[in-house]
Amino acid sequence: MPDIQPSHPPVDPIRAGILGRCPRCGEGRLFEGYLNTAKSCNKCGLDYSFADSGDGPAAFVILIVGFLVVGLALWMEVALNPPLWVHFILWVPLAIILSLAFLRCIKGILITLQYSNKAAQGRLDDSK
Repeated sequence: MPDIQPSHPPVDPIRAGILGRCPRCGEGRLFEGYLNTAKSCNKCGLDYSFADSGDGPAAFVILIVGFLVVGLALWMEVALNPPLWVHFILWVPLAIILSLAFLRCIKGILITLQYSNKAAQGRLDDSK
């Protein structure tokens, strides 16, 4: 049996997703804008039509940011007992900033994991 070498070296899907890089070559851009997936990789030409993360990134962001912000707010309430306006000034902006920061990273991770695990393979095979 011949030894088949892939045309691209293996790419760490977590690292590529966090950096917004192509899941195949690890160099091209995955996103055109903040959250819009590009049509294809500008380096290796991988077609990103398979990429469909759905509502997964938003669900993970809600769980992660909610856990962090609510946990910190509860700790602060018990430890320091600040007035209610302090909670609003701290936790609302923090929740918004963390949500925006995590959303792109998690969407990238889910798309690169989808590619590396061949999760959309059936859909790719049907389109040929």
